[in-house]
Amino acid sequence: MSAVLEIAGLQKTYRSRKGVRKALDGFDMVVEAGQVHGFLGPNGSGKTTTLRTLLGLIRPNGGRMSILGREVPQALPEVAGSVGAIVESPQFFGNFSAQDTLSLLADAGGVPRTRVFEVLELVGLRDRSKDRVKTYSLGMKQRLAVASALLKNPKLLILDEPANGLDPGGIREMRGLMAGLAESGMTVLLSSHILGEIQLICDSVTIIAAGRRVAAGSVAEVLATHASTSLRVRLEAVSDLTSSAAALRDAGAQVVVEPDHLMVSGLAQPSAVTRTLAERGVYVSELSPVTADLESVFLELTGTAPVQGENRQVDQTVMSGTAPAQSGGWGR
Repeated sequence: MSAVLEIAGLQKTYRSRKGVRKALDGFDMVVEAGQVHGFLGPNGSGKTTTLRTLLGLIRPNGGRMSILGREVPQALPEVAGSVGAIVESPQFFGNFSAQDTLSLLADAGGVPRTRVFEVLELVGLRDRSKDRVKTYSLGMKQRLAVASALLKNPKLLILDEPANGLDPGGIREMRGLMAGLAESGMTVLLSSHILGEIQLICDSVTIIAAGRRVAAGSVAEVLATHASTSLRVRLEAVSDLTSSAAALRDAGAQVVVEPDHLMVSGLAQPSAVTRTLAERGVYVSELSPVTADLESVFLELTGTAPVQGENRQVDQTVMSGTAPAQSGGWGR
């Protein structure tokens, strides 16, 4: 596979009265062709700054970026037609229909009108295409935003929090849409805080913290490298939990005491648990492995909890041409 997106040593600093803050500190990322790549990071990690810099909305202080083998931002006008992007949630005119909205975008971008119906079908909005956007649910508006980014049939689709604010049904719909796009051969860079969804749909991930890459690779590789397997230990008598935890710690284990069981890690063999406790007359009723998921790895690497949505300044950007918006256009 060839790289559709490459970022190497990306630097971005901000100056304020409090001094210099490094939003990006030598950040690296590679996205291979045909993949759905998850881009993960806590609030303030530099994730959105990376996407804005990549799309030419922010000027970097150093580093190198390329899309489809062309250096950006210098070659951004040349590759823009092959990139669809949504940074934050775009605002549409509520009294326009989805068909009217996309038709205006198509005309502005030199895209045939026939493509409007293709993308409406693709995102599941064709039956509601003549309804006013103000009657749409949040999930439908998100799908309309994706449709606008798909008008030029891009080779690379960049989506920043496409499931932000959606209910479980809307999240499931968005997951199905991303899977369909990947099956069609499109490369998707997906930024999200919903880590369970990332684990389900993404081929590979990059995790950023404090402006630096802290993990990258296939989902399986990241889990294998950074996730530890713990043991859930239930005892015949709950009253033995505290003393058993102390005994296991003396044996070199890391132990977390839960209300009705122990979580144990750091021992070479599970049999060490039963042997250590049996020597003290304590008997185990359950001993089962618990493998960490992507959320656990995220928490370990970044030291922060994932949340749905960020308290960020909204940058309403859709890379698909000039579009109607409720306040001031798509970009500033």
